[in-house]
Amino acid sequence: MSSIRVAACQLNTVVGDLLGNVERILDALTKATDAGADVAVFPELAVTGYPPEDLLLKPRFIADNLAALQQVAVATTECVAVVGFVDRALDLYNAAAVCHRGQVVGRYYKRILPNYGVFDEQRYFSPGDSATTLYRIAGVKVGVSICEDAWSPSGPISEQAAGGAEIMLNLNASPFFAGKLRVRERMLATRAADASVPLVYVNSVGGQDELVFDGASLVFDADGHVTAAATQFTESVMIVDVDVRPNFRKRLLDPRGRAGATALPVVPLSDEASSQRSVTLVAASQPPPLDPMAEIYNALVLGTADYVRKNGFTDVVLGLSGGVDSSFVATVAVDALGAEHVHGIAMPSRYSGPASITDAKDLADNLGLDLQVVPIEPAHAALHNMLEPPFARHVQGLTDENLQSRIRGLTLMALSNELGWLVLTTGNKSELAVGYSTLYGDTAGGFAVIKDVAKTTVYELCRWRNTQGSVPVIPETVITKAPSAELRPEQRDDQTLPPYDVLDAILEAYVEDDRTAGEIETMGFESALVRRIVQLVDRSEYKRRQSPIGVRVTPKAFGKDRRVPITNLYRG
Repeated sequence: MSSIRVAACQLNTVVGDLLGNVERILDALTKATDAGADVAVFPELAVTGYPPEDLLLKPRFIADNLAALQQVAVATTECVAVVGFVDRALDLYNAAAVCHRGQVVGRYYKRILPNYGVFDEQRYFSPGDSATTLYRIAGVKVGVSICEDAWSPSGPISEQAAGGAEIMLNLNASPFFAGKLRVRERMLATRAADASVPLVYVNSVGGQDELVFDGASLVFDADGHVTAAATQFTESVMIVDVDVRPNFRKRLLDPRGRAGATALPVVPLSDEASSQRSVTLVAASQPPPLDPMAEIYNALVLGTADYVRKNGFTDVVLGLSGGVDSSFVATVAVDALGAEHVHGIAMPSRYSGPASITDAKDLADNLGLDLQVVPIEPAHAALHNMLEPPFARHVQGLTDENLQSRIRGLTLMALSNELGWLVLTTGNKSELAVGYSTLYGDTAGGFAVIKDVAKTTVYELCRWRNTQGSVPVIPETVITKAPSAELRPEQRDDQTLPPYDVLDAILEAYVEDDRTAGEIETMGFESALVRRIVQLVDRSEYKRRQSPIGVRVTPKAFGKDRRVPITNLYRG
């Protein structure tokens, strides 16, 4: 039995930051070389960042990406670097470059291009063909594949193993949603065991617009057991010695047998282990998996931090009403950016209860953030006086409620313009689904932190966050009081909407599971209620299309995942 030392380089790259990404790659490559790694593996499209989307339509961007790859290749010595980039030949390809001793010595083109959910790879790339080359590194025959290639049972991994690969390296930019890690691990374990080869899965980490990449890179042995795992949501260079068994054992000993295949060509790079293998290697740890609430919370923090910083902002501002949603968003923002970079604005109206201001102040004190109180009554009264003549009556009802929300949105945007702060909106997925939000009011802002978090999950996350530390940060009164927009006397959400546990169950069935109203009724929900909620969701599509993006944490978020026409009369 032989072994190969692999560096799984889990990086937080930035789309379009070619020079910065090269620096990140080279820094990780230095760490890998110093640790005696034979091969360093980087994420999918590490040079360009993922997903580059319509940047790929710019010929200059493709040329610059190739020049950036060359900088990586020139820096390689004995440690082989396998790096994701965009190649240009007859067409564009999502590619991996194998770099050694200053040169690109081989290329692999992704064969299975995802075109579902948030993925649009068939818009940009052509698939690679089945012709594949293996690389002898430290005397081990190494195969390369990219992300979706691993999801096919009969795809490149099984083919390369049948053709002689003794270990597979899989480059990824696999976005997070709650529970994705367990799905991924089960699939990869099956792939490694079926092919009887060790499998190294390297994932990106970091936020890119609404997507969050959770890292969680993994190493599997030939039986499909996890032998090393990188921490979720954190950059790292994980060094692992992977034991490799002769591949003839599959034909002789594995009851699943070996598919008949011709031996693949092998490019000899090195027969000896790295000269630095004398470096003592501490066995890679396997951090315990995060529980579901911890996963979602970490994704929200990372997605918010990266969106703010990668887009050149330093500070954020949000309306602090004393309600559960704004309190939770403020907590995420403080954990993401630091309290000194988060500014809360309490904007009481004639309908705000004194407890709301007290709760907002208590939260601000617990978090250590800046809170200012800006009453909206002067603007509210002025607009009443201005609008009564054209209305020919007093401003009232829904018009008055939305007026208050828009005054608050205007106030926050004025602060953003004056001070350069990014406005965080505080609407949750349940509210956005049914249109329980005001266009150009509480939807006005630059980033919607909890856009993909259902109201019931917001409550769960608040309680989870309050267990993380010596004292709770979100006041208990915030969590236990009846939710209200406080836009009219004695207003409560349950006067307009069903209880949130009922609402969220219907929304999950309709939005995420694509069930029709009739199908949802058979699940035991009241017919009239289901049809009212479905109608609200359909009628609110035009609002959601104009709302800011936010962190994706479910398998189907509003945005790239769910693309329903606004003009649409189908009711099922």
